[in-house]
Amino acid sequence: MEGLIILAILVGIGYFYGTRIEQQHFQSLQHRERQVQTLPTSCVGAKTPIPQAQAAELFVGSVVISSDYFKTFVASFMNLLGGRITVYETLLERGRREAVLRLQEQALAWGAKHLINVRIETAELGSNSGQGIIAVEVMAYGTGIK
Repeated sequence: MEGLIILAILVGIGYFYGTRIEQQHFQSLQHRERQVQTLPTSCVGAKTPIPQAQAAELFVGSVVISSDYFKTFVASFMNLLGGRITVYETLLERGRREAVLRLQEQALAWGAKHLINVRIETAELGSNSGQGIIAVEVMAYGTGIK
């Protein structure tokens, strides 16, 4: 019984604080995205001509974002039923947007006029058994040119 009470408290704390932190992060992302919107960012293929450049530099934006107890709790039930685990979709969206923003901010600070060949990689960190908190690392990388 005592274990259930602790679990309920952790899930409740995870829900309330996790939701608040997530909303604040989304607001921060929107504000920062407006600041870097002038930097053209593209993903070009091998045969696509790239703009002429005086200098080029590789930039990397990386972030590790963890799930809260509420999302982990809900996802464990969703795993039993199958289908989309929507509680993790916002986690991945925040990770992708944050990694790309960090990439763009570094490139702008260097003086890049264009960011090309942008790629995104993800990795799950944490327990493979499905127990415990899930964290994802998202890395965005690309070439800044000026």
